[in-house]
Amino acid sequence: MPGSYASPVPVRSDVVLADLTTLRLGGPARRFVEVTTQDDLVDAVRSGDAAGEPLLVVAGGSNLVVADDGFDGTVVRVATRGVTVQAQDTCGGAAVTVAAGEPWDDLVALAVAEGWSGIEALSGIPGSTGATPIQNVGAYGQEVAETIVRLRAWDRRQCEVRTFFASDCGFGYRTSAFKGHDRYVVLDVTFQFPLGAGGGPVRYAELARHLGVAPGATAPASEVRDAVLALRRRKGMVLDAGDHDTWSAGSFFTNPVLDPAELPDGAPAWPQPDGRVKTSAAWLIDRAGFGKGHPGPGGRVSLSTRHPLALTNRGGGTTDDLLALAREVRDGVRARFGVELVNEPTLVGCSL
Repeated sequence: MPGSYASPVPVRSDVVLADLTTLRLGGPARRFVEVTTQDDLVDAVRSGDAAGEPLLVVAGGSNLVVADDGFDGTVVRVATRGVTVQAQDTCGGAAVTVAAGEPWDDLVALAVAEGWSGIEALSGIPGSTGATPIQNVGAYGQEVAETIVRLRAWDRRQCEVRTFFASDCGFGYRTSAFKGHDRYVVLDVTFQFPLGAGGGPVRYAELARHLGVAPGATAPASEVRDAVLALRRRKGMVLDAGDHDTWSAGSFFTNPVLDPAELPDGAPAWPQPDGRVKTSAAWLIDRAGFGKGHPGPGGRVSLSTRHPLALTNRGGGTTDDLLALAREVRDGVRARFGVELVNEPTLVGCSL
């Protein structure tokens, strides 16, 4: 049996996880604490672990699917803040350390304003900065792995703060050494940003077209940010409380990486360094018969009306409804193309 739980900050028992996730789904937390300092974050996690208490660490809640039954343990919400410039010069760029709870898009906006390039194409992505290395957040041709130089994390097994340099992080397509387990709790992330108003190379064809530049060319970071926000809004991928298309966890499935022989006829293909090809999950979903707005049980959930890769809560949905829709899509793609789609969000207390 778990021991008694001694929290360094006030404990609440009236918090429903639907209020903490962008899907607006999920049942109650047995206990809930919110921490605003790194010391309190470490103390909360350490106290819960010492008591044998099930623990869920959340911040922006943008990549979580939580069971309708909720979480039978303690939820620690990370609300730490702070952006510190460690060094800045024209040769080395800007070394910037960011607290884990800092909202990600606030950091992107600050970077563009300060002339720190390298994350402008990651505008409009919800969630916290500390969550970005976990799945190596990427969009429109950029990934956070390109600018992260190190992070600090609390090691729940060794009960110590550890520093991981980029080479230790095991970054890959939407993955890292920290994904798929909960041993480490990110405390802060340090980025190395090139300086200058010009953004990095525009690698994503849709973004290049929107900007009117050739793929691989550059454009002012502020223009890249504005273009990405416009594209994401068009797809219902910028949070808006009045727009049910944004009541989602973003892209629900990752783009499959396949051997060339497994690629369906006509599917998009992006060659990978290991000889495989990445294809479009959205293309597979649409061609398997699941178009934009495809409804789930009772119409309470559906694919986004603007993007077939997002599963959305239409206002009265449940996690069970959402998972039923996800299974229908996954199984339909498997039956049509023999390709297994993998969910991108973390599933808490539930499974596909």
